[in-house]
Formats: sequence, structure tokens, C-alpha cells
Amino acid sequence: MSRSDYEWTNQERILEDDGSYGSLGGGFVAAAGLLMAAAIPYFSINTGFSGVSTLPDSLPAKQAFLTLDREFSAGLISPAQVVIDGQVNSPQVQQGIERLKSIAAGDPAFGNPTYEVNAAGDLALVELPVAGDPNSNQAEQAVKRLRHDYVPQAFSGVPARVLVGGDIASNLDGFDMLARYTPIVFAFVLGLSFILLLVVFRSIVVPIKAVIMNLLSVGAAYGLLVLVTQEGVGAGLFGFQQVESIEAWLPIFLFAVLFGLSMDYHVFLLSRMRERYDQTHDNTEAVVFGVRSTGRLITGAALIMVAVFAGFAAGDLVMFQEMGFGAGVAVLLDATIVRSILVPASMRLLGDWNWYLPSVLRWLPDMRVEAAERAQPRTT
Repeated sequence: MSRSDYEWTNQERILEDDGSYGSLGGGFVAAAGLLMAAAIPYFSINTGFSGVSTLPDSLPAKQAFLTLDREFSAGLISPAQVVIDGQVNSPQVQQGIERLKSIAAGDPAFGNPTYEVNAAGDLALVELPVAGDPNSNQAEQAVKRLRHDYVPQAFSGVPARVLVGGDIASNLDGFDMLARYTPIVFAFVLGLSFILLLVVFRSIVVPIKAVIMNLLSVGAAYGLLVLVTQEGVGAGLFGFQQVESIEAWLPIFLFAVLFGLSMDYHVFLLSRMRERYDQTHDNTEAVVFGVRSTGRLITGAALIMVAVFAGFAAGDLVMFQEMGFGAGVAVLLDATIVRSILVPASMRLLGDWNWYLPSVLRWLPDMRVEAAERAQPRTT
């Protein structure tokens, strides 16, 4: 008997043992606690974009940027643009513009401003170079000060509409939009998955557990991503750069991709369990059958995906390192701790309650493809 065969057989014996509830419960709590502990660093996440400083030193693009920054000012590439909409030649507006220039001159993050006005005299543009990498946290904080402090202070009581734009301001607006829509995306994906699982498995318990299990694996991946790439714990071991912020698009991207992959494994596993339960009405035997028939397939598929994501993580660009590491860790955790420990243990502990469907939901259509097979008597 091979080692893998022994491990799966041993796990099946544990699931079948009626006296193993204590060990199952302890294993479940330990595994869930480990994933929740891994998710803790996520609460200190900083999101942004990888700047030029994170590029390899050998790239011509980085060398050109450093030369421009040293000889001139990199802020000339992406200045903060203050647009004044109103009668810009009026004394009040002119005083406001001069106050803004004076305030910005006292902030070392800004360079010498330039001023333009259109021929009609109803629109003006003040450009303020921002020192350093336009994607850095320092540049973002400088534009935030300009928007929330300097402009309101300079143009208080001035009859004009003043807006702050530019590449850095666009990034900040993008971060705000992601923060606003991320909860909506999470709610939509989780809600739709819950409904589909409810209909397919005709159980209220299965979809609740599926949502919780997937959130545990995704949360742990988020936390480990922040711990390694942002906090720098073990970054050198993986050959990663420590960065001040995680790519802003990465959390929602990882959630969408990883939730789809992990739910695929989950449905694959639970389908085999449901089939067996419909035939035997023995929950323990159904759990053992599901683990035995899908365990190696799920592990093999997960290893392939981990290898693919490791290829991304091996690159030099920070965004691909973060994506590859986050996705690879999530798939690995999902296929090992979640699918091999948490799901079977929870299914065994809950027993027939796994397949509970409230009477008020019995009207739901039976979407199981095995419904016709269940109508036939089982032969041995």
C-alpha cells in the first residue's frame, strides 16, 4: 500500500469511527482557528499601485524615470491639476489662486506651480508637480492634503468651483470606487452561490457551510499575502519585494477567481456525498465515499493550479508576485485544510442535519441530476 493510500484509508477509518467525535471536533476547531489566525494581517492592508520604484533596476523604464527625477523632477510627469471653474480674472478668484500657491509652497511634496487660463476667462488650470513616484503613498497623501485641506482653505468663500485632477487623483478615485463596490461584489457572489447550492443540494446547511469555508480560505490567503509582501515576513525566502501597499485590484480579483475555483472543488466533493446519501441514507458512509472518490482528484488538480500560480509568483513584477502567491496559497489551503479536514469533519459531526431543508422551502425545484437514479432500488 502506498503512503497516499494509507493516508486516505486512515482518514476514512476516522470518519467511520463512531467514537471519534472528540478528535473530529478538535481537528475542526484547530484547522478553523489556524485559518482565522492567518487572516488577521488582512486588517492592516494598504491598497495602492506598484510604482516605478518596485520595477527591477535593469529595466530601461526605471532608469529613465530615475534620471528624469534626478535631473529635473519626476513630478512633471504626473502633476496634480487644480481646475478653477468661474470668472478666474475676478479679484476673489485671483486671491484664492495666490493663496493656494502660497500654501503649496510650504509643502515640500509640491514643486513650482504653473498657471494657465482659457481665452474666455472662465476656466483656469494650476498644475503642481508632485515629488517622487506618482504611485507612492507619499504622492497620494500629498494629493489628499491638496484636496481636503489646501483647496478648501484657499478658496473658502470664493464664487468658483474648484476640482483636483491628474493621474494621482484618478488613482485615489479608483481606490474609492473599489472600496465602495467591493462589498456589493462580495454580497452578489455569496448570495448567488448560496441560492444555487440551496437548489442543487436541497439543503439549507450545505450552502451556509460552503460560504463560511470559502471565506475562511480566501481570508487566510489575504492575510498571508499582506504578511509576506506588505509586512515583509519571509519575503526574502520567496524572493519577493517588500512593498508599502498591495495592488488595489488584487483583493477583489483574488476573491472572484478563488471563490470560483474553491466552489468548483466543493461542489465536486459534495455531489459525490449527496449521491451516496440519496442511495443509502447513511451520512457517515456518504462522507467516506465522497472523500475516497474525490480526494486524490481534488489534490491533483490543486497541485496543478499551485504550479501555474507559482510561475506567476516567480516573475520580477510585484503585481504578478502578489497575484501568484495569493492565488497559490489560497488554492493550497483550500485543497488541504478546507476540503480534506474542515468539510469532511463538519459533515461527519452534523450527521443527517447536513441535508436539512425547512418545510417552507420544499417548493424549490429538485435540480439534482441523480433524481432519476434515486427512484431505482439499489442493488448489491
